[in-house]
Amino acid sequence: MSERPENPARYTHGHHESVLRSHTWRTVDNSAAYLVPHLTPGVGVLDVGSGPGTITIDIAARVSPGLVVGIDAAAGVVEQATALAAETGTTNVRFETADLFALPFDDDRFDVVHAHQVLQHVGDPVAALREMRRVTRPGGVVAVRDVDYHGCVWAPENPGLQSWMDVYQAVHRGNGGEPDAGRRLKGWALEAGFVDVVSSASVWCFASDEDRTWWGDSWAARATESAFYGDAIEKGVASHDELHAIADAWRAWRDAPDGWLIMPHGEVLARA
Repeated sequence: MSERPENPARYTHGHHESVLRSHTWRTVDNSAAYLVPHLTPGVGVLDVGSGPGTITIDIAARVSPGLVVGIDAAAGVVEQATALAAETGTTNVRFETADLFALPFDDDRFDVVHAHQVLQHVGDPVAALREMRRVTRPGGVVAVRDVDYHGCVWAPENPGLQSWMDVYQAVHRGNGGEPDAGRRLKGWALEAGFVDVVSSASVWCFASDEDRTWWGDSWAARATESAFYGDAIEKGVASHDELHAIADAWRAWRDAPDGWLIMPHGEVLARA
């Protein structure tokens, strides 16, 4: 069991509807394609930070009859994921609340331990990786993927989105996390004691009218309604008016015919 950080990070995005709406879009194909060769029938998987469960249930379909366990710190989203499993008839998956730094599992329990967009939000990602390694059987893999916010690129030019980036970086770091986690995953894995580490990268690209509407509306709502808004105000990072201007910038990007955005992600497959 890893020692929990004295000052654990606070989850920057919170669980506003606009956040969960974006999380339910996630699947293995768009968020964990690098892991597909390891998702073979019969393997046991732990999905850390499983959220509403869409990636977890997709994993379960691929490894059936292997058991998949999804854990999250938020009881509400665990209930949502459990309901989705029932709705989809997925019987080889279960969801429960748990602490990443004190996983309620024996050593060497799982073939694959997966975490998507998790390490950027924890106070000690190296300790988190060590705990994930503890519950991974010898020869198994720990798979992590995180965005690198400073690597985001958008078009057309939009000063409001640069303001969003500046505010987001300050809020995320103020919550104890690392918004540019993607570029640091390999170093964290090596520091955690992994020797066999394979790194890769992939991007989310939002360019079609449908994708821009979905992503732009999501972030416009987050800027003014989610935990991000409250954190920015509380920390003195941005004012009410500035956050509403950021929301307007996201809507302007959404409506631009040449609107385009990529979010790069680092990925690591580390052998236990």
